[in-house]
Amino acid sequence: MKHFLSMLTVFFMLAFFFYGCGNKNSPPEESITPEPPVTASPSLTFTPTPLPTATLSPTPTPEPTPTPYNGPVNPLTGTPVDKEISMIRPFAVMLNNIREAQPQHGQSQADIIYEVLAEGGITRMLAVYADISQAGTIGSIRSARTYYIDLAQGHDAIYVHAGGSPQAYSNLSSRDIDNIDFCYGYDDMCYRDRSRIEAGYAYEHTLFTSGELLSQVYETNIRTEHDEAWRYHMNFSDDGTPPGGKSAQHISAVFSDYKSSVFDYDNDTGLYMVSQYDGPYTDGNSQQQVAVTNVIIINTSVSMISGDNMGRIDVDLIGSGSAAFACGGRYIDITWTKDSFTSQLVYTDTDGNEIALGRGKTYICILPLSKSPVIE
Repeated sequence: MKHFLSMLTVFFMLAFFFYGCGNKNSPPEESITPEPPVTASPSLTFTPTPLPTATLSPTPTPEPTPTPYNGPVNPLTGTPVDKEISMIRPFAVMLNNIREAQPQHGQSQADIIYEVLAEGGITRMLAVYADISQAGTIGSIRSARTYYIDLAQGHDAIYVHAGGSPQAYSNLSSRDIDNIDFCYGYDDMCYRDRSRIEAGYAYEHTLFTSGELLSQVYETNIRTEHDEAWRYHMNFSDDGTPPGGKSAQHISAVFSDYKSSVFDYDNDTGLYMVSQYDGPYTDGNSQQQVAVTNVIIINTSVSMISGDNMGRIDVDLIGSGSAAFACGGRYIDITWTKDSFTSQLVYTDTDGNEIALGRGKTYICILPLSKSPVIE
C-alpha cells in the first residue's frame, strides 16, 4: 500500500512538470476579432449623355446670276427706257434762272443740265431731254447765246429758245442749226402763263412750253433723228464713284457774287441735292428738289464781247481745260475736251481714259477760270 502511494505521487509530479514545460514554450495565442464583412458600395450607374443631334442647315440656294439688261437705254443717262431712243435727236431748252423767275418747271426731268453765266452775273440753264414727251411743263423760256448753241450742237439737239443775242442769231444762221424760236412763230408750241401774269411776274418770265407741245416737231420738216454714223461719247457704270477719289460730300460752284450753285450728297439716295439762292432748287411741276447722280465742274475762259453795249460775254468751249467730276460722294480731277462746234464734250482722267459716269442725271457747271469750286 505504501508502495502504491509512492508511485502515485511520482506520477502527479511528472504530470505537473510536463504541463509547466509545455506552457512556457507555446506563448498564449492572441485573440482575433473578426472584421465585419465588407459591404460593397452600390455601383454607380453611368448614363451616357446623348450627343446633340446635328441640325443640318438647308443647303443655300445660289443666287441666280442676273441676266444682263439688253433692252433700250437712255443715251444721256445710261438708264433703261421703254422704247428705243438712242437715235432720236434730243431737245435742248433755254431756261430762265434769274431769282425773280423762280421756280423753273420741268428741269428735274432733264437728263443733263448745263448752267453757264449770262451777262450781269446771272446764269441760265440749258436743259437737255432725250425723250421730250416725258418732260411735262417746261419754262420759263429765255433767249439764245452762242455758247449754249455750242453745247446743244454737241448733242445734235433741236435747240429751243425765245429770241437771242445778235451773235447767237448769226451763228444759228451760219451753222444752219435746227431751232425753235418762240419769238418767230411756233405759237402752237408755247403759251404765256396767265397765273404768273396775274401774280405780277415780269412778262419775260411767263413764257412756257411742254413736252407734249414740243412733240409736235415730229410733224414738221425738222430732222428728228441722228445721222446713221452718230455715236455718243458717254460711258456709264452701275457705280460711277471715281476710283481713288477725294471726298465730295459738299460742292459749291460760285459763278459770281450774285449766283452760286450748291450740291450736297445724300448718302441714302446716292444723289446730289441741288440748291441755289439759299434754298432748294425745286421743280415747279412737282415741288421736289432737283437731284442728280453726277456733277461736273468745268473751268474755261470767259470774256466780255468787245463792242457789245449790253455787257454780253463769250464762253470759250472749243479746246480743252481742267474740270472736276463727282459721283457717289467722291471726286477726281479730269480734263474736258471739245474739238469743234459739232463735237461732243469728252471727259478724261489723268491717264487720258474717258471716265464712266454713274447711271443717272448729270449737272454741269461751267465756271470762269478765276472761279474754282469748293469741294469737301
